[in-house]
Amino acid sequence: LVFTEEDKYGLYSNLLFKYFLAEGIVCGHDLFVASAKEHPDNILKELPAPLLDDTYRKELGDEAAAAKAEDFQDSMKIAWRYQNLPKMEASPTTHTKFGHYYDVSKKMSPELCQSIKWHSFYLHEELSFEPKMKTCNMNSGYARLLQSIQRIISQEGFDGSDPQKKQRNVLRIGIQSLGSVLWGDDVCCSEAPEDKHSLTKFLYVLRGLLRKSLSACIITVPAHLIQNKAIMERVTNLSDMVVGLESFIGSERETNPLYKDYHGLVHVHQIPRLNSLICDVSDTKDLAFRLKRKQFTIE
Repeated sequence: LVFTEEDKYGLYSNLLFKYFLAEGIVCGHDLFVASAKEHPDNILKELPAPLLDDTYRKELGDEAAAAKAEDFQDSMKIAWRYQNLPKMEASPTTHTKFGHYYDVSKKMSPELCQSIKWHSFYLHEELSFEPKMKTCNMNSGYARLLQSIQRIISQEGFDGSDPQKKQRNVLRIGIQSLGSVLWGDDVCCSEAPEDKHSLTKFLYVLRGLLRKSLSACIITVPAHLIQNKAIMERVTNLSDMVVGLESFIGSERETNPLYKDYHGLVHVHQIPRLNSLICDVSDTKDLAFRLKRKQFTIE
């Protein structure tokens, strides 16, 4: 369960969300997309196009050449006596490819999107159906979503506890802006919400579903709107990986020369450590992201 704290305007967290789904399509996984904000069909139409091996090498080559030119200009400014000192190797020289690269300036082709099986959950269409499962005082939007995920896991053969005859695959679940007012939850509205346990109950049940099935899930949450810190603590404890995006838009860091090359910071709050009660803490505290012409990069 990957929990993403949205940046203030939801621009960059939305990109990360789309990258996760796009990687699922390129790997041939099944998708389940849930939202109360925009229709999942529209989210899938907006996924970035994958850069194929030759293209991505060229793209990265062009960017590396531009970076080299910048480095050269910087080195001209450095005093001559520092020039001969040994350089620190910042990154490994051999380039190992992990995952795929995507071009955010282009949309994924409809043929590629249709090559996999995907399921959608749009809250406003689901409100007419009454949830069959016992909600245990849970928000009805969340109860419907859990029911939908449960149905797909059992019917489509992702249930790990039930040996399936057909070929195994992975289900990628994406849930957009969970906890926002659009879901009928009030955790973002006041410091003492009436329904403060709905979100944590939902995550508790969802995590149980993920544990017994062949699935991975990304959730974006407008964490900056949740004023009650206790709720955020509980939500963090119920997630495996917690990443926060902090955008520089509208903050004093936008004009700070130190951050001129970047669009925001990435805070890695928690990394999963399997079969252990404590979570792993990231070694790297200073990560920043930037949106280049075609790629979203974290450095």
